[in-house]
Amino acid sequence: MKSIRKILLILLCCIFCLASCTSVDLYEKEVALPGHEWKSSFKPGFTFTIKDTTAPYQFFLVLRHTEKYNYTNIYVNLYVQAPGTDSVTKIQRSLMLADNNGWMGSGMDDIYEHRIPLGDPQLLKAGTYTFTLEQIMREDPLEHVLNVGLRIEKKK
Repeated sequence: MKSIRKILLILLCCIFCLASCTSVDLYEKEVALPGHEWKSSFKPGFTFTIKDTTAPYQFFLVLRHTEKYNYTNIYVNLYVQAPGTDSVTKIQRSLMLADNNGWMGSGMDDIYEHRIPLGDPQLLKAGTYTFTLEQIMREDPLEHVLNVGLRIEKKK
């Protein structure tokens, strides 16, 4: 009986060791917005290092809001500073949050979360990238927005 326990314990340790060796091909960071409102002057920044240049990366805006959010979309600018450059590229997007059937994100009670692609997957050069998000809606501050963030996935 003791030998079976010992074998199971060794097997379990091996499984945990092998599972811990896998890398997660994902970056996700969210920022809570003070007072549940996104002021145009508040531009959260995110830093991510690209190591694998053979795989394309997909970028997503992560947005969490209440059901009281006043619009069916959001206009944002994503500023990207690539490694080794001082220049910043601006990407402007109008992102749909709702359609005729209601909110398109996942919801629980009166809170909805969206993970919206910010374009097609792209091959990137190695190095550290800096991303900055800015809301450019006419309402300032943009009310009933709880969190905003960036998600980056490596596509295989």
